Amino acid sequence: MEKFEFILDFEKPLRDLDKQLRALESVSRKNKVDVQVEIVSILGKIEQTKKRVYQNLTPWQKVQIARHPKRLYALDYIRSLIEDFQELHGDRRFGDDPAIICGTGFFEGHPVMIIAQQKGRKTKHKLLRNFGMPHPEGYRKAGRCMAIAHKFGLPVICLIDTAGAAPGIGSEERHVAEAIAVNIRDMSQLEVPIIAAILGEGGSGGALGIGVADRVLVFENAYYATISPEGCAAILWKDRTHAPKAAEAMKLDAKELVKFGVADEILEEPMGGTHCDPEKSIANLRDGLLKHLQDLKGIPISQLLENRYQKYRRIGVYLETENFASASLSG
Repeated sequence: MEKFEFILDFEKPLRDLDKQLRALESVSRKNKVDVQVEIVSILGKIEQTKKRVYQNLTPWQKVQIARHPKRLYALDYIRSLIEDFQELHGDRRFGDDPAIICGTGFFEGHPVMIIAQQKGRKTKHKLLRNFGMPHPEGYRKAGRCMAIAHKFGLPVICLIDTAGAAPGIGSEERHVAEAIAVNIRDMSQLEVPIIAAILGEGGSGGALGIGVADRVLVFENAYYATISPEGCAAILWKDRTHAPKAAEAMKLDAKELVKFGVADEILEEPMGGTHCDPEKSIANLRDGLLKHLQDLKGIPISQLLENRYQKYRRIGVYLETENFASASLSG
């Protein structure tokens, strides 16, 4: 088991067992003592604890895993899944935004356009990528590359992982809301298949700016919401410490997203998150993308656009019972 260099509060029992295991292994090596029985016993406890911890995660705990600094980011998937990737830069209006990566390549033999949000892992890369929070020029770059995909008939694959669009004066001065809105409008009319996969965080309009798709896939411990749990708690309870309660109320985890029609399929994760078994995580994304890409490529464009329109028309629809409606009118 790898060392717990970064652990979440609910993972502490696993770290303690890991320490015991390493201590036994050290004693065995130094003193040449056979402690295999004890090691097997601890390994059994580790597996039992893993199941107990990771199979009963709360929505807030899933949010914490989605933000784990060791979690796989967009570039990890691009490097493994996309052949001959050629990155495209700049929005042709203001500049380039490293928080959004765009480019062409081949996915399992299919030419595709990749649009991805990248957080950055080391400090200098986090600063370069603005922690995965795109500026307006990032969304305009994405829109420009989607137009290229439209022109040349390239399916678009969007990899979403952002806490939200970049806040701040510069972002507002360059009209971030308008840039996101234009992308939403244009993606709804793009005459090529679009698949979006939520890798970790799917925060508000920052995610939706590249999230209008024919199929939306979501990793098991990822989330997708109109606001962060902390932001919701600050508004409703005036206290960010109520974030766990907010996460529960927001219905932001993968199961709820599929239940409400916001997402179409859950991608399985290894216990503990995508970073615990990168190869398996990459394979799961590959399988999901390939299945839906092959399915969508067989649909006529007119039907594809109609299906996309109806998909988003259905989200958020609710019904009132006759009695409730009557009571509302009378009272």
